[in-house]
Amino acid sequence: MDFMTRPIEALISLANLRHNFTQARHLAPGVEIMAVVKANAYGHGAVQVASTLCSFANAFGVASLEEAVELRDAGIANPIVLLSGVFGRVEMREVARYGLATVIHNTQQLQLLLDSELSQPINVWLKLDTGMHRLGFGPKGFHQAAGRLRSAQQVDKLTFISHLACADNPPATLNERQRKNFQRSLDELRVRTDERVSLANSAALLTRPDMHFDWVRPGVMLYGVNPLSADTFLSAEIELRSVMTLRSRVVALQTVPAGEGVGYSEAWRAPGQFASASPSSRIAVVAAGYGDGYPRHARNGCPVRVNGKLACIVGRVSMDLLAVDISANPDVKVGDVVTLWGEGLPVETVAEHSETIAYELLTGVNQRVKFSYR
Repeated sequence: MDFMTRPIEALISLANLRHNFTQARHLAPGVEIMAVVKANAYGHGAVQVASTLCSFANAFGVASLEEAVELRDAGIANPIVLLSGVFGRVEMREVARYGLATVIHNTQQLQLLLDSELSQPINVWLKLDTGMHRLGFGPKGFHQAAGRLRSAQQVDKLTFISHLACADNPPATLNERQRKNFQRSLDELRVRTDERVSLANSAALLTRPDMHFDWVRPGVMLYGVNPLSADTFLSAEIELRSVMTLRSRVVALQTVPAGEGVGYSEAWRAPGQFASASPSSRIAVVAAGYGDGYPRHARNGCPVRVNGKLACIVGRVSMDLLAVDISANPDVKVGDVVTLWGEGLPVETVAEHSETIAYELLTGVNQRVKFSYR
């Protein structure tokens, strides 16, 4: 394609990705690391991310067989774990055929595995519900399942896993209760020397060394997002760098008289005579909208950077366009770069102004956005 297209693009910094992985390695020395690349690596491109980290990560975590096969077809040979498990007999056989590992979190999956004739034994991650109450066996079922898996010919290696509900909020009492529940079940089970244990996600990796065990499972932190709640700050020695910078360009300029509206439903009006502003407002129209994955519910005042300077969105975000008040920056011209999030503007900030979370923004970037890897 040798002609100009819509200017919105996602720039993916593989150097920053490697930096963030190094941060995880520094915080969990001697522990194996599963890099979570589900949901197309949180919107960053699973194949590109896994290819970048394959020399460093001990395993990759995905949500489905399709995601795992995509990595295998791209030449990724690292262990790959299906974090949601499998849902049918044919799928279980494919896990063995592709040399994958799977989580087992209920009796149906357990029986499915035990009833299957596999081409080779597989690694199984047995999940205990320690208090999140989403997936996993209760303590009694967990012990019974472990006993059956330990003697099953379909199983090669066994890892015990649980998941934290409130790790993003370190003071939450459930965190310690889940750790104790997990440890109690492990002690009763008498974990063998050839078996492994995993609990910590990104937030626990950053804040709870006592939860690191044998495996940690960083996800969103690899992409430069602080996984902790808004009122919880990272330690000063931890630096996470944005991996995705979503940017576009100014495609039109408008001078809007005081009292006139901008965009659908006139959700924002240029300040009138009682405002401490000029009689008219300068508006830059940017080629980005909810059709690209930018949040429609971004409020008036949501920040962007125009030529590196902060400015604010005004009016409703539409499918293809959004408006930015540049009254304080009169030098802006058509074609100037607008950073929507990423370098110099954390995606968490945009999420906060849109009443959502960074995970949703990153995974929601649309296919029509051009991705560039550097």
